Amino acid sequence: MPDELRPPPKIRARGRSFLALVLSPEPALADWLLGLDAQIARSSTFFAGKPVILDLSLLDAGTEGLAGLYPALRERGIRIIGIEGGDPSWPACAQWDWPAGFMGGRASGAVEIPEDTATATAPEAPRGSSMILEQPIRSGQTIMNPDGDIIIVGSVASGAEVTAGGSIHVYGPLRGRAIAGMNGQPDARIFAHSMQAELAAIDGYYITAEEIDPRYVQQPAQIILSNDTLVVQPLVPPTFAGRKT
Repeated sequence: MPDELRPPPKIRARGRSFLALVLSPEPALADWLLGLDAQIARSSTFFAGKPVILDLSLLDAGTEGLAGLYPALRERGIRIIGIEGGDPSWPACAQWDWPAGFMGGRASGAVEIPEDTATATAPEAPRGSSMILEQPIRSGQTIMNPDGDIIIVGSVASGAEVTAGGSIHVYGPLRGRAIAGMNGQPDARIFAHSMQAELAAIDGYYITAEEIDPRYVQQPAQIILSNDTLVVQPLVPPTFAGRKT
């Protein structure tokens, strides 16, 4: 077939969503930066690779130290993907590399910055095996098992993230993000005793909290991938017919 008659190839697009942190500096900025340094010292990897939105709504054009705020955050390895609550025309911001902003977004509450000791003691599962955690997953924690399932005998807080190469089982409320089948396993599933996920993803396909049928919110449910669509289903125990002995 001549190239000019060949139909154009279909483009496969997949949605992906990330939870961005919002930093809201307040006067005096020098003291605020000292507090930020103290939190980074507590959890040195917390901001690593995470998208951050800088909220300037508590500041104004004449705030002392404003000109050095953006460079100071960059020096600390904080990746700013958007700025809101301010104005690029402020003289103090004239030298900033002002990134494009984002519209909308849904607040998910305060995120607790965990201690390094808390994250460092998270168990590592042998390759290809399940990881079993018997304590709640706190806000800000990230749990990952790229080669197997993750089983959590407890809750997953808002702002936490659980990522597995296989399936995810939560025997409690799932309020954070659950990402299953991360290495191309479309048959992975997400199970929760109380489905309240901020975001759920399997093999790159995702749904957000707003897309989960209200009938299944705060109910035992599972999420599966079917025909490139995530489907939420109730967890109904099987019924067995009685048999005389």
